[in-house]
Amino acid sequence: MHTIRLRQARWAGWASVVANIGIVVTGGAVRLTGSGLGCPTWPRCTDESFRPHGELEFHSAIEFGNRLLTFVLVAVAVLLFVAALRTRRRDLVRLSVVLGLGIPAQAVIGGITVLTELNSWIVSLHLLLSLGLVALSVRFLQVLDRPVPPARGPAVALAWGVLATAWVVFYLGTIVTGAGPHAGDAATERNGLDPAQWSQLHADAVFLLLGLTVGLVVTLLVQRAPRPAVQAALVLLGIELGQGLIGFVQYFTDLPVLLVGLHLLGAAILSASVTWTLLRVRHP
Repeated sequence: MHTIRLRQARWAGWASVVANIGIVVTGGAVRLTGSGLGCPTWPRCTDESFRPHGELEFHSAIEFGNRLLTFVLVAVAVLLFVAALRTRRRDLVRLSVVLGLGIPAQAVIGGITVLTELNSWIVSLHLLLSLGLVALSVRFLQVLDRPVPPARGPAVALAWGVLATAWVVFYLGTIVTGAGPHAGDAATERNGLDPAQWSQLHADAVFLLLGLTVGLVVTLLVQRAPRPAVQAALVLLGIELGQGLIGFVQYFTDLPVLLVGLHLLGAAILSASVTWTLLRVRHP
């Protein structure tokens, strides 16, 4: 029975990972299609209704559809909480509660985003919170296995450095996005920063991330670390290279919508991968 409950919690954890990555992609679709103000107010879609009425326009459909996905996240969060309760483990219950609280936080930030007419700094918080929820969902999956106590040493320090640098990359990416053309609505003001300068800073941070990850892989190999840790670091390196390639191509091709969308998906996957790598290195 205990094994069945853990299996159910694992499925719920994976559902949380997928759902939170999905909301990053659909949120990106709202911005990239210029539908950010398809529902011009919040919590209602219009001044009179919680949903678009009359003829459903394209932008309203995109924005309203993204709002409806909140109910999917709520369902997944409830499923995760129930599955955690059934395991009778407080650590899993605590994590499920934190993940559940992330949903109303996202809703509030989303509302502020609309009410401030897509202020780029608020939009960045919306994305960063989603990436954080992805990371916590990965943590939930790792805690299920009741790992050995955390390890110490150069590899662990490097893994923490990789994680911290990844989050610097994420934040700089939101600043670059706030300076770029895909605002979510044609009338939305950008943050006023120089896109070229901040793109260069973002690229510099990416090179630092790559260098630290290569250093982590080498350190793990020299220390003859357990295979799962080495595999996690190698997968992370591959994701970083792919994400970097997409970033460079999109920059030099004037930010086509498809590539920007793939870059957003890559950011969510990178958040999951860099978290998993740290956890694999800390708990071999």
